[in-house]
Amino acid sequence: MRTIVKGKNFDVPEADRRYTEQKLHRLERLLDDRSDALVELSVERHKSIEDSHIVEVTLVIDGRPLRGVARAPNHRAAVDTVVDKLERRAVDHTKKPQRRVRPAEEKVLLRAIADGTADREPPLPRVVKIKRFAIEPMFEEDAVSRMEELGHSFFVFVNAENERVAVLYRRRDGDYGLIEPTVGGGYSAGRSSNDGTGPRR
Repeated sequence: MRTIVKGKNFDVPEADRRYTEQKLHRLERLLDDRSDALVELSVERHKSIEDSHIVEVTLVIDGRPLRGVARAPNHRAAVDTVVDKLERRAVDHTKKPQRRVRPAEEKVLLRAIADGTADREPPLPRVVKIKRFAIEPMFEEDAVSRMEELGHSFFVFVNAENERVAVLYRRRDGDYGLIEPTVGGGYSAGRSSNDGTGPRR
């Protein structure tokens, strides 16, 4: 793991730099050789002495940033705190399947983080595909047959009984459920095949 230590508007003392690099080595057992760490040390004079020294660490793991921040009376104490935080988070992070990216992409991401051009937080998931299809009126029994033919776990159709859009889905117990959306009406318990009074689930 490569560690880059820099100061924000000040020169990092060599002793603090070596201390930081040594502490970051604790994370190497959790990461691979392709991981990078960017450490930024800063001081906020207007803060109380208890939290005036700030250490922000950004790890790039498989092309994804993992960040941690800590404040303390001095940079070494802040380094201890942030490494403890990141050690716990890195364990969880490495257990999740991630998209593997090329080393060149990681270098670009780390450089963007270092010069402030990267987003400070990973982007939220977004809609990347819209699928439109024609639907036709049919009865529930026909919708069940069509869903089984397609091999899907749900099926959208127009209910021929009331001309409303409905979603048919397969329940865990092997039966079927039906969702009938209404606009502005709130939630309404529908009929049930169990006793005629409960909601469909």
